[in-house]
Amino acid sequence: MDEEEFTAVYAATYKPLLGYALRRCGSPEDAADVVAETFTVAWRRADEMPAGAEARLWLYGVARRVLANHRRGERRHMIKTAALRAELPARTSPPNESRVAEVFQGLSESDRELLAFVAWEGLTNPEIAVVLGCSANAVSIRLHRARKRFARALRSAGVDRSAAQTRSALQGELT
Repeated sequence: MDEEEFTAVYAATYKPLLGYALRRCGSPEDAADVVAETFTVAWRRADEMPAGAEARLWLYGVARRVLANHRRGERRHMIKTAALRAELPARTSPPNESRVAEVFQGLSESDRELLAFVAWEGLTNPEIAVVLGCSANAVSIRLHRARKRFARALRSAGVDRSAAQTRSALQGELT
């Protein structure tokens, strides 16, 4: 099948296939993905596609298999998500930890990024320098300033904690 024939089959079958997918998918986006994948498969297997009216039926068969794969993927995703949720500890933050997290969220994006690299990722200044594409000295200066701004913001919010307690609280908020 040449490109012109494929374009004609596409034009004649796109709307019916989209309707088929819309009636079977949970969202229009999923339906669009199913139809796109159907035509991707059809393009790869264009030599196997029958001519004329049989092409439409063949495409419904392809769409049916694509939809089945889509549903299996959704089920796998739901199972994995449920398993991950079950592994997460039930956690309620003490009031001070929540306030630390609020103060942290109030910092600039660059300050949060630097502090997170240290507290959550456990990166050293030279490692952060590689990630950010700057010198370790620049990281050291920026980190010092970010820590000072964070400490000042914590004091302003009435949170008085040691550095170890603050780090522990921040790690706990995202774990």
